[in-house]
Amino acid sequence: MTGRRDSPAAEAAGARTPPPFDPELGAALAALGNLPRERLTSGNLAAHRRRDAASRPLPTAAELRANGRFAVEELSVPGAEGSPDVTLVYARPADATGPLPVLYYLHGGGLTMGNAWSVLPRILRDWSAPLGLAVVSVEYRLAPETRYPGPLEDCHAGLVWTTDHADELGIDVERVIVGGKSAGGGLAAALTLLHRDRGDGRMPIGQLLLCPMLDDRLDTPSALQMEGIGLWDRSSTAVGWQAYLGDLYGGPDLPPYAAPARATDLSGLPPTYIDVGSAETFRDENITYAHAIWRAGGDAELHVWPGAFHGFDSFVPTATLTREARRTRSQWLSRILGRSLREESTEPPAAVG
Repeated sequence: MTGRRDSPAAEAAGARTPPPFDPELGAALAALGNLPRERLTSGNLAAHRRRDAASRPLPTAAELRANGRFAVEELSVPGAEGSPDVTLVYARPADATGPLPVLYYLHGGGLTMGNAWSVLPRILRDWSAPLGLAVVSVEYRLAPETRYPGPLEDCHAGLVWTTDHADELGIDVERVIVGGKSAGGGLAAALTLLHRDRGDGRMPIGQLLLCPMLDDRLDTPSALQMEGIGLWDRSSTAVGWQAYLGDLYGGPDLPPYAAPARATDLSGLPPTYIDVGSAETFRDENITYAHAIWRAGGDAELHVWPGAFHGFDSFVPTATLTREARRTRSQWLSRILGRSLREESTEPPAAVG
């Protein structure tokens, strides 16, 4: 024995057998049969965007309002200095009174696709209505047309504007949760780090990170294990990171705001929810991020859904595992919102005299 320790990538290369899919989810993948599953490349990005837009058509304002159940407004707010305005889609239950907690949400799409509108129907149905929650969905600029830090600065400018205008929006600035899925989950994690370090407002009371895209290095065991398997893999993720980071991609000194897995200090973060599938490329970077929060003395709730692939809940919305995952996310949101109310009610009275 030489005592030499192999790199994580080298160790992972020796264990490429992927974990099994959940039977119900695996059957849905198998039902695709021989349909081509073209991986994302820089050359076919435009075609992928067209297919993505066709599969997720923009809901109209009337559809989002759901026969008057929700108030929906599109806002144009100032971007970062030297950047264009940022579009926010603001929605809340129409019959809600008083300042509402707000979910500040960042859509997925590999940093190159997606939009602020298509994610809203599910969010309004699953979270806004039952929890009395306002939602702000951010139309950040996409890569490669806009590289880091442009999209992140869009998200930050929108968050600062939202909290600065809480009174006119009818939201409770003390109960803001930042959330996102996939690339949006990575942006949400980066935004929370940036907001903490800039110190330009009260920290969110929680961050909801759904299968977040956190690590540009793509050298974890799960990234290698799941290559070429499922709907989104290591090669597609690399295209997204390259589009977003440009010449910074893979560099040794990449800032944590560009790829949150690079962060060495995860102290001072709000309670964090992370969920991911056991059979997807982001599994190990998500687990590592949760561990790092715990090591820093923080609060993280981690769920690894057995046999789930990336985006399983959108692809198979009726699956048993999807229903369980959505219920668990809602329970966490309810718990965090309830905790914030309890903390407010137990604050000691101000000193007098």
